[in-house]
Amino acid sequence: MNILLWHVHGSWTTAFVQGPHTYLVPLLPDRGPDGRGRARTFSWPASVRELPPDELREAEVDLVVLQRPHELELAEPWLGGRRPGRDVPAVYLEHNAPDGDVPDTRHPFADRDDLTLVHVTHFNRLFWDNGSTRTEVIEHGIVDPGHRYTGRLARAAVVVNEPVRRGRYTGTDLLPALAEAAPLDVFGMRTEGLAAHLGLPGERCRALDLPQNELHAAMAERRLYVHPVRWTSLGLSLLEAMHLGMPVVALATTEAVEAVPPGAGVLSTRPEMLAEAARRYLAEPEAAAEDGARARQAALGRYGLKRFLDDWERVMTEVRS
Repeated sequence: MNILLWHVHGSWTTAFVQGPHTYLVPLLPDRGPDGRGRARTFSWPASVRELPPDELREAEVDLVVLQRPHELELAEPWLGGRRPGRDVPAVYLEHNAPDGDVPDTRHPFADRDDLTLVHVTHFNRLFWDNGSTRTEVIEHGIVDPGHRYTGRLARAAVVVNEPVRRGRYTGTDLLPALAEAAPLDVFGMRTEGLAAHLGLPGERCRALDLPQNELHAAMAERRLYVHPVRWTSLGLSLLEAMHLGMPVVALATTEAVEAVPPGAGVLSTRPEMLAEAARRYLAEPEAAAEDGARARQAALGRYGLKRFLDDWERVMTEVRS
């Protein structure tokens, strides 16, 4: 198939484009949010083709994967008048947990009979009001980075983008207490100035923005992975950490309670319990490695790439039938 989708979520798209199809990614001159083209920091196969809107008009498109509400209006003129869901089969992929009026949040594509609404977690489907729209859950899949854990650095890794702006959503306010238990290395975009914002010494909360091809190796050197997120969809960085063989210390919120089984780390809604677990992993590297190995096996079993691609093949075939 020829599948049209926008480059919205680099990590998710990296897994999706490992399938057997041709993937058409819109390209605009400024490479802005509606036309980023191919990824520059992720490894994508040659089957991903970037096309400007004038070339999309003539392109054969078998399926449209929408990921943001306004893409429906973008797609019709770019496809020369073909409307997703009416003239071309379509799915709407919802990456996020609902925001506002929870649990009564109405999905913008609720009560549609022209497409399928795909959620990335069962939690998200449960908490969105999807109306009568047909829904599916296709859980994340990860391109396996390998069991690279060494844990040689007695520090905790955190991966989050824009922690200052996103604040309580990403648990940024919990970092000072966690930093007392274990020095933190916070990886992600726009993390600069985080320590000063939180009133922490630089050594207890270091900000690092690494390219994707360096991130996994750096994470795997840290003793544990900390996931203090209160409210968001299931972070792919959490699943990547588990694939790397890292033990996980995470808030027991949203889909984390499904993703991290017993023996793979510590989940709690009590931040003091997370701090205690971080101290234990720093003091007991063998226990950290053992829990990390179990985390990897759990992630491979539930979030492996083959299962992910097989699930998408099934849904795409059903949508086109």
